[in-house]
Formats: sequence, C-alpha cells, structure tokens
Amino acid sequence: MANTTAVYARIDTGLKEHAEAILSQLGISPSSAIQMLYSQIVLENGMPFASRIPAFAPTAIGGMSQAEMDAELMKGLESLKSSRAYSADEVDAELHEEFGI
Repeated sequence: MANTTAVYARIDTGLKEHAEAILSQLGISPSSAIQMLYSQIVLENGMPFASRIPAFAPTAIGGMSQAEMDAELMKGLESLKSSRAYSADEVDAELHEEFGI
C-alpha cells in the first residue's frame, strides 16, 4: 500500500458541494482532485494558476447604497443613449481580460 497521509481543510459547504458535483460528473474523487492539485504545485513549484488581486475589482451590488446604484444605472442608460451597446460576447471578453473571469 502507498505511503499516504490525510489532509484536513475547512471550506464553505456550498463551495464543497458544487465542486464535488462537478468532480463527480468528471469521474474524479475529491481525494484525486487534491492529489492532482498537489502534484501540479510540485511540478510548477508554486500555484498552478495565477494568484493575484486584479487591479480593479468589479463593484459588488450588495455593497452599494441606493444613490450609488442609481448612479451606476444612469451610466448604463447614458451609454445606451449614446449608442454604446455591447454584445454578451464583448462583455464576456472584457470581463475575462480585465478581471480574469
């Protein structure tokens, strides 16, 4: 039998369930996923993905006051009035480029 050890971590319940549902569809156990992550950390000599804070974070709606929300909505209306409209693909590309999402 292989020489193994346990890894214990506390994570958000919803995140765990969502991730495990995806792993299940891929036919990967949570233990195998963790093994893969650790293997990639060793191969890359660091995290196997960019770990940085974006220069500009998108504004969270939940943290806005009513006045801030109104101002953001007015920006959107002014943008539409000036014919500056973007397709969903253009928005996705911009979000990916600017925020990595």
